[in-house]
Amino acid sequence: MTCCRPILTAGAMIAAEKRAIDAGTPVETLMEHAGAALAEAAFGFVGKMPALILCGPGNNGGDGYVAARHLAERGVAVRVAASSEPKSEAGKWARGRWPGQVETLGESTDPAPLVIDALFGTGLRRGLEASLLEQFLRLNRSAQTRVACDVPSGVDSDSGVLLSEISNFDMTVTFGALKPAHRLMPAMQRCGRVVLADIGVAAGSDWSEIGRPALPQIDPEAHKYSRGLVHLLAGKMPGAIALSAKAAARSGAGYVRVSTSRSIEGLPYAIVQTDTGQINDERIGCLVVGPGMGDLPQVLSLALTSHAPKVIDADAITQLGEPERLRGQDAVLTPHEGEFVRLFGKLEGSKAERALAAARRSGSVVVYKGPDTLVASPDGRLGFAPPAPTWLASAGTGDVLSGMIGALRARGMAAFEAACAAVWLHGRAAEIAGSGMIADDLVEAIPSAFDHLND
Repeated sequence: MTCCRPILTAGAMIAAEKRAIDAGTPVETLMEHAGAALAEAAFGFVGKMPALILCGPGNNGGDGYVAARHLAERGVAVRVAASSEPKSEAGKWARGRWPGQVETLGESTDPAPLVIDALFGTGLRRGLEASLLEQFLRLNRSAQTRVACDVPSGVDSDSGVLLSEISNFDMTVTFGALKPAHRLMPAMQRCGRVVLADIGVAAGSDWSEIGRPALPQIDPEAHKYSRGLVHLLAGKMPGAIALSAKAAARSGAGYVRVSTSRSIEGLPYAIVQTDTGQINDERIGCLVVGPGMGDLPQVLSLALTSHAPKVIDADAITQLGEPERLRGQDAVLTPHEGEFVRLFGKLEGSKAERALAAARRSGSVVVYKGPDTLVASPDGRLGFAPPAPTWLASAGTGDVLSGMIGALRARGMAAFEAACAAVWLHGRAAEIAGSGMIADDLVEAIPSAFDHLND
């Protein structure tokens, strides 16, 4: 992947900041960088719109005081309202450098066209007090534009859970790294555009936002088999496997073949239909099983005898019974929420933690689908999908994703990288297909999504 923004939990971010401080960067310098970046992003977003900055007692509030000073220096009419006096030393430092008045946040606080929320940042574990929440929501409802500092107040930054009622923000400015809540529902929906600012903290992580993929180049001497043979196993519902097969072909596989006991109408002539298994063909780059399989466990059992890399989706996930059956397989699992629970049970923790637990237990890459799709690897890597169009929530789009992953695996990409790349391209294809799309339209948009990689 390329252009991957790191993602850190609150604890990991605190540790990264401590390393920077221990290396000689004062906390006040980090706060100055954060507040300046918040002001820069807000000014670039709305210009000189009069602003009300809501400051809390911690370092998030300190960022707000710094932002207020920088916006005022740009000629913005800025007011600051605080829920309480700063409690951290850095917050007190920032408050002392703000030359203007500080109102007490309450019923007498007048609204403003721009509200910047710097009340509470990462690490919050309980909801806002009722009286503060009432004023917070009132001022947000009255604003034309809402900007959050790090995360909207009332969000659990590690899980994306809403601890309080939250308004929809237009933009969230975060520092050093994204936080899980920026890419996990329901918080993701409330964050708006997420801007990442570099404040001088090294924030490497095994968790990252899935970025624009770097795909393997096609060898000038390639032939159909070296470009990748994808073999798909059909079941009771041929339409689903047809979507997967067409998606594999559109995603650059050199050869796509479907094992089926009956002819599947509507498949391009370029896709070979065969009534024999041929699953031990050493030329197979990836095997796809599950879309449209129905209650045919023998199809899954046949697939598991193959040594080829495989994508396991839909009915095949349900038919697995135990995830340990995948030990020793080179597999990518693509469950939605219901399939995930049927296979792994109701695991504890955030969606990110559940995805990683499932990957470790199965020994497979797990694409945990949904409006906040995650790609988890047994080695601890975790990819968070960027926001994708809501109209992907329609029948057949998961079958398309399976075919795309199969093609990229067959083209030589490793399982985690292929799954992440397919998730990114799947979202872009949906944008191109438009809100009225059906899964068939999504397939046709795949080549244009690949073309966008060269933009």
